[in-house]
Amino acid sequence: MSGTTITHTPGHAAHVTPSSLLTSRRGIWALKWAFVGLMLTALLQAIIVYYTGSVALLADTIHNIGDALTPIPLWIAFRMSTWKPTPRFTYGYGRVEDLAGIAIVLVILLSAALAGYESINRLFHPQEVRFVGAVMVASLIGFTGNEAVAQLRIKVGREINSAALVADGHHARIDGLTSLAVFAGALGVYAGYPLADPIVGLLITVVILRVVWDAGKLVITRMIDGIDPAIPDEIREGTARVEGVQEVSEVRVRWIGHRLRAEVNVAVDPSLSVDAGHAIATEVRHHLLDHLSYLDDAVIHVDPLTASGEEHHYIRGHDY
Repeated sequence: MSGTTITHTPGHAAHVTPSSLLTSRRGIWALKWAFVGLMLTALLQAIIVYYTGSVALLADTIHNIGDALTPIPLWIAFRMSTWKPTPRFTYGYGRVEDLAGIAIVLVILLSAALAGYESINRLFHPQEVRFVGAVMVASLIGFTGNEAVAQLRIKVGREINSAALVADGHHARIDGLTSLAVFAGALGVYAGYPLADPIVGLLITVVILRVVWDAGKLVITRMIDGIDPAIPDEIREGTARVEGVQEVSEVRVRWIGHRLRAEVNVAVDPSLSVDAGHAIATEVRHHLLDHLSYLDDAVIHVDPLTASGEEHHYIRGHDY
């Protein structure tokens, strides 16, 4: 029996698109509420900044505004991920989510630059912070708003396996903690240390830069097809359980947006007919899609046991 590949079977004709569509809609729902929550938080803080002149609170407000805007590229990505594949984009538009992740990282970086500039400027040109009690209240508003948004984004991001959304959620959580730093700065001003305000602003800037680093690593890892090493192992184990599979030689997995696609090479008894090999491949695909919810699709390649592995598919002159 020669090698054969199966990419789609009638029994799972409705498996791919509806699951992707459902998760994209779920992501869009989370983004809408995150946008509303953070814009409300930033608006209340901006009003208090206007009356108090606190640069630490200004830095926190700038960051919250930037964080409120990050759902926009993600929303666009989730919408595009529901578009059908075309002759040019045969895998669909899921990878646009990676570009959205990069846009989010750049927005966070910009907010760090603005917050850092304002803090350094105020450090050398001190100004009185008025209504310190109001600054404290604003910091608590910032913490509450960011933590609520963080929980929503992380929860939904994990549900739909979106690295960009999870990264955005962790970013919001850090924002909540930086809002508490504003509270500490306000206490310092109240105790008679006016420079505590711009110093806290600089500390917030450092924290934002750490978020840029962590979020950037996560998004770039996805872009270059990095995944949790446990995932191929789980796919390999699930494939080996299917009756008729005698060897699992290759497993490759990659992200397309917030969904995973796998390519699996299996070996079967060489005496089997093509129909029998195809039936095993069909069963492997069904088994993986039924038991591994994070998989969007699986391509199964069947080899005879006597010619199992990539070395049997080597073509001289085509290795680069």
